[in-house]
Amino acid sequence: MSIDITEMTEAELVALQADIEKELQRKAVQKKTDAKKALESTAKEYGFTLQELLSGKAASGKPSIAKYANPANPSQTWTGKGRQPAWFKEALASGTDASDLEL
Repeated sequence: MSIDITEMTEAELVALQADIEKELQRKAVQKKTDAKKALESTAKEYGFTLQELLSGKAASGKPSIAKYANPANPSQTWTGKGRQPAWFKEALASGTDASDLEL
């Protein structure tokens, strides 16, 4: 495809230039999107997410299973690892035994 720009007016040339810049930006975004999809696909083939590879942290395997639940709100759970959640601390402080909070 060839366009004879010598016969175009200045306004037509400015409009063409703006169209070219928009198209170049669109193609750059599409190229980046395609590259990201390809990287995600390759990472998935090896059993990783792209975020895991970029962060340098390996997946822990399987997620921890909740061991304790808040009786007042069963959607609040805790695995027993790491810092105790406030609801767990409050329950212990009120005299509740940890075994009563187990699932």
